[in-house]
This record gives sequence, structure tokens and C-alpha cells, in this order.
Amino acid sequence: MHTAFVTVTVLGVLFNGAAAVTYLIGHEYPKSQADMKGIPRKYVPVLGALLAAGTLGLLAGLAVPLLGTLAAAGLVLYFIGAIIAHLRVGSRDIAGGIVFLATAAAALALGLTHHGAW
Repeated sequence: MHTAFVTVTVLGVLFNGAAAVTYLIGHEYPKSQADMKGIPRKYVPVLGALLAAGTLGLLAGLAVPLLGTLAAAGLVLYFIGAIIAHLRVGSRDIAGGIVFLATAAAALALGLTHHGAW
């Protein structure tokens, strides 16, 4: 169980860290996604900061389980919101969001199974 928890957590750190960097460096992809969803571009760095916080929380969760649990829960909520934002504007391009959501949900579930709620 420990190996699965660490593997999924590290995978989540890599996925979300890469996404956070693209949001924070001003890459065009997050900007075009914000435009498509009707989200003002000024919120792109905020979304990147949320992803970065989730990434750091997952990483810290390897040492402090409560931080990892809270970070994974936050990322689950983030990606539920992202998928809803896509569906709201009629976009069916949600495969990436589902992969990120599944990774965050797996990190949360494995963390709770491995460490318990606290």
C-alpha cells in the first residue's frame, strides 16, 4: 500500500507541478483555455498558484500526512470545477481534466487508506 501511495502522490506532484508552471510562466495554452471558458485572463496566475499550492501540499504530505490529505482534497475540488467549467461552455474536451481528477482522487484515497483521516 505504501508503494502505491508514494507512486500516485509523486505522479500527482509531477502532473500538477507541470500544469502550475505552464499557468505561472504565461504560456498561451492556459490563456486560451480561460478565454474559451469565459474566465478573465487575470485569474490564470491565480489558478496556477492554486495548482502550485496543491503540488507543494502533495509533496509535503509525504512527510506530514494531513497536508497531503488537504492538498489532494483541494485538487479534487479544483478539477471538478475545471470539468464543470468545460461542460458549462459546451466543451467536451475533458479527458485531461478527468486524468488529473483521477490522480488527485487516487492520492486522496490512498493517503486516507494508508494514514487514516488524520
